Formats: sequence, structure tokens, C-alpha cells
Amino acid sequence: MARKKYTDEFRRRAVDLYESTPGASLKGIAADLGISRGALAEWVDRFGTGATTGAVPRPAQAAGRAESQSARIARLEAENATLKAEQVKLETERDILRQAAKYFAGETNW
Repeated sequence: MARKKYTDEFRRRAVDLYESTPGASLKGIAADLGISRGALAEWVDRFGTGATTGAVPRPAQAAGRAESQSARIARLEAENATLKAEQVKLETERDILRQAAKYFAGETNW
């Protein structure tokens, strides 16, 4: 499998999203963005200001700050991408079920 190249801006925005989302896990954010958990952990270590473990509160949580506008945009873009992917998946499943129903309806001999 080919290794994907991500821009530093994308990496920083991913780290910003992780650090500004209360209760978020590396696994959850990575899944939302379509990247590996290990890659996100490495980016958090390199670009982040908080710890990668869940034991230490991240700065946005500890200070009780509202998320920044760029973090909010990144979070909403990630959520939008997740919702679009879910929509495509559901539409595909629906189409498969429709085709199966047509197939089995044609085979019945009442």
C-alpha cells in the first residue's frame, strides 16, 4: 500500500482538532479524518502542546477555553467528511438491498 503524503497544514489542523475536542480519543479523531491512529499520535507529539495519553488533560480541556475558530472549522470539516462518508455507505447499502429485493421478488413462484 502506498504511503500517503499529508501537508503540514493538514497535520497541524488534525492536531488542533484533537487538542480542542473535549473527550476525543486519538482513535476517534483518526477514524474521522481517515488516517491511522499512529500517524495522528506522531503528529500530536511533533506539533501538539498536550500529551497523547488520556491520563493528562489537554490544554483546551484544562483551561476550559472555548475552541478557536480554526479548531471549530477543522472539527466541522471532519464531521462533514464523516457524515458524507456515512451517507455514501448508507446509499450503497440501500442500493444493494433494492437490487436483492428485485432479484428475490423475481424468483418467487406464488
